[in-house]
Amino acid sequence: MAEMIAVGLRREAMAVDVAYDGRQALEKISVNRYDVAVLDRDMPGSTGDDVCRWVVDHGVGTRLLLLTAACGIYDRVEGLGLGADDYLTKPFAFAELVARVRALARRTAPALPPVLERDGVLLDEATRTATRDGRALGLTVKEFGVLRTLMRAQGQAVSTEDLIEQVWDEHTDPFTNVVRVTVSTLRRKLGEPQIVQTVPRAGYRIGLS
Repeated sequence: MAEMIAVGLRREAMAVDVAYDGRQALEKISVNRYDVAVLDRDMPGSTGDDVCRWVVDHGVGTRLLLLTAACGIYDRVEGLGLGADDYLTKPFAFAELVARVRALARRTAPALPPVLERDGVLLDEATRTATRDGRALGLTVKEFGVLRTLMRAQGQAVSTEDLIEQVWDEHTDPFTNVVRVTVSTLRRKLGEPQIVQTVPRAGYRIGLS
């Protein structure tokens, strides 16, 4: 199920790391910054409850969504009482999981409108579409992820490392040229005048000025 969820969320242009037990989850959360963690309460090793307590006790800013087969009111109250931000019972509709993850991710940063706009570029996260001056861009998942990250930064530079962290995953080689190649194809699809700017020693930013 973890693999299926990861594949589905990646198709929604999210960067996803997978942990198969509580110990791996704690290791990853202790060294990486995540907007949202989806935790199964019945994970082997340290349970989802244990991971949830650790995140809360250490003041980590990661939002927590607990998954469980238990559906009683007591179980839901208990899970939320651990400090989880949301709760979903199995089986669940994947579309609902995506909606809840997106809602939690929005709570980790200052509120932004559902449709982002900058210099004629419109990006709608809900429909995963992007246009420039009314022209559909037809972006790949990674191109959309890069554009979304730059749009969220509201004109501030975003480093290559941050783009890898937010658009790809932990298995991506930090020395790869995948970001440069993706930015290049994104620029071509955006057309002229160029809106994605290279900021020396800082990364990339979006804006005509």
